[in-house]
Amino acid sequence: MGNITVIGSQWGDEGKGKIVDWLAAEADIVVRYQGGHNAGHTLVIGEKVYKLHLLPSGVVRGKLSVIGNGVVVDPTALLEEIERLKDQGVHITPDNLIISEHAPVILPLHSALDKAFEEARGASKIGTTGRGIGPAYEDQTGRRGLRMCDLAHPDTLPAKLDKQIFYHNALLRGLGAPELDAAEFVTYLKDIAQKLLPFIRPSWKVLDEARQSGKTILFEGAQGVMLDVDHGTYPFVTSSNTSAAQAALGTGVGPDQLGYVLGITKAYSTRVGSGPFPTELFDETGETLGRIGHEFGTTTGRKRRCGWFDAVQVRQAVKVAGIQGIALMKLDVMDTLADINICTGYKADGKLYDYIPASQDLQAKLEPVYETLPGWQTKLAGVRKLEDLPPNARAYIKRIEELIGVPAAVISTSPEREDTIRIIDMFKSGLKVSTAKVA
Repeated sequence: MGNITVIGSQWGDEGKGKIVDWLAAEADIVVRYQGGHNAGHTLVIGEKVYKLHLLPSGVVRGKLSVIGNGVVVDPTALLEEIERLKDQGVHITPDNLIISEHAPVILPLHSALDKAFEEARGASKIGTTGRGIGPAYEDQTGRRGLRMCDLAHPDTLPAKLDKQIFYHNALLRGLGAPELDAAEFVTYLKDIAQKLLPFIRPSWKVLDEARQSGKTILFEGAQGVMLDVDHGTYPFVTSSNTSAAQAALGTGVGPDQLGYVLGITKAYSTRVGSGPFPTELFDETGETLGRIGHEFGTTTGRKRRCGWFDAVQVRQAVKVAGIQGIALMKLDVMDTLADINICTGYKADGKLYDYIPASQDLQAKLEPVYETLPGWQTKLAGVRKLEDLPPNARAYIKRIEELIGVPAAVISTSPEREDTIRIIDMFKSGLKVSTAKVA
């Protein structure tokens, strides 16, 4: 089977856009399976830069792209993104984009609620993007949310919205915020439905037909395992499951269809928003990583916190998410460093940890235990063969492999698409993983 599931192995922003775009050339279909427009991928193709938030990366390559049922969809944000791509010469039609009829709808009220709740948290803010993702997932779980299929039935929209608005007005009343009027959302939905209905289909059925005809599917996730609502650094997490298992649930395929699970992994660590970050750097090295790595969020523009590679965290992500190999990204950002640290464990309250404990209180106390390796201090951009990497760069990769327990399947040496060392081969009839390891 030639399918691949791509997930982030850290706190998101690992560089999934480049790898998904690179792999999409060999896939027939690209499917997004969780999250919303709180995430983003930046694709650099020639002289053009594409910033995607909801649309699967395959649309830029002309591949059939699917927004799965696990994605919460803001209709306005989606249509605006389609228009932006049109201005860049990429035309999105029902022939190359399918939206799951099961996908939950983000309404303008969700964004207002998101911001109101975050403000009410005060000093305990989570650091959400304020785009309504969490409240939309809450409505889905509470069985009061709207789904894409509801747009085809305008006569029953008012009654469905009344249930949703009734619940949220009680919360807004408690926060002292203005209450909502269901009527304005009915008008909004009826207008936008005409633009979206041509794209809405039973996507699970499309994917099943693709499976039966032997087509290759690339499952594309957002965020990273450490932002998973179950396995991440809770409560400083996103509102969905981000690990590989969600690719099955968020698209309607069986777990046996996920194929090779590739964990996109940055050669150092970054995080946006609040929450524990044991290896965070507050010195000149941290500033250097942020500056050279252009560490600003694709969606929010927020500056990312930067730190050393955390092998404990990535190893845990490998275990809980079923990662079989990693794509090591942004190795070139560390070109100028004389020494490089890798976190191999934590200390807290006099105890050593070889994993991230679940307790928020313990997570806040974790101090990294480092191992230091020499840097390579050589420009990596343009390196496209394993044997052409400097010895110290190969030693760094090898040590990461040893600590996290899986091989580097792909190594990126610059933002350029072709500056990618491939140690995995994907075929239409199956995925052949090279046994080569970094020596």
